Amino acid sequence: MAITLTERAADHISKFLAKRGKGIGLRLGVRTTGCSGMAYKLEFVDTSAEEDTVFESHGVKLFVDPKSMPYLEGIELDFAREGLNEGFKFNNPNEKARCGCGESFTV
Repeated sequence: MAITLTERAADHISKFLAKRGKGIGLRLGVRTTGCSGMAYKLEFVDTSAEEDTVFESHGVKLFVDPKSMPYLEGIELDFAREGLNEGFKFNNPNEKARCGCGESFTV
């Protein structure tokens, strides 16, 4: 299953990469934390790792490590502005529950 970006998310990432002046894409992964067990992590990628799976959506490359892949298959990363708040939204079909504060999730 693919990992995708919405046009809004791709545009936001492209602008940040341009402003940063370097980078080949964004790494999407998971880490163990929080009250529900797992949290998403995002970081810019300057060089890819050999074991990464690479997806491209709207011209932006997404890099996923093998350990995170089972938790992220089918996810769509969106970027939304709601009032004064803005940030990435993770539309993950694998999520079973999310903690009350929205910081972590379980599969």
